[in-house]
Amino acid sequence: MASRKPSADNVTEQLREWSAGKDTEASDAVLNLVYDELHRQAHRYLRRERAGHTLQTTALVHEAYLKLVKQESIAWESRSHFFGIAARLMRQILIDYARTKHRAKRGGAKDNVPLENALTVGVGGTNFDLLALDEALTRLAAKEEHLANIVELRFFSGLSVEETAEVLGLSDSTVKRDCQMANAWLHRELTR
Repeated sequence: MASRKPSADNVTEQLREWSAGKDTEASDAVLNLVYDELHRQAHRYLRRERAGHTLQTTALVHEAYLKLVKQESIAWESRSHFFGIAARLMRQILIDYARTKHRAKRGGAKDNVPLENALTVGVGGTNFDLLALDEALTRLAAKEEHLANIVELRFFSGLSVEETAEVLGLSDSTVKRDCQMANAWLHRELTR
């Protein structure tokens, strides 16, 4: 795919063309512009997973992209809008994947990896159940949606502070402060 980093304006322009017509050429052009960034985001998240995790970076990116292509009712406003939706979709895919592994405990498809390893994600040296994290993040979104958005972009999409600030149109210091607040709230919820 594309090896150079596209400008935000170029991505925004292509996204608008794509949402206006939903034609194959526009879809391919958008994929070429965003694929590398989606792949980097997915890789940053999945490298925190346990060794031997069966969901690969490319599979996560492709699954997210397939879901993005199906979003017919969305008029893409900007690059940040696109990556925000992509982060939410990656979160849903990862949660669905964890739930599928959880069903294995109840007689579903078996995997050679213990269930507790399939559902656990390392965060700052502490392990949390991915499903519990999702539930806590949903509760956080009900209280402070902007904090949940920051966590989604940082944790599920693997964006840096600077990238998150760019996507949300905030300053780096605001993202750092809000991220610390969200992390403290989530840590409290997950360690009760």
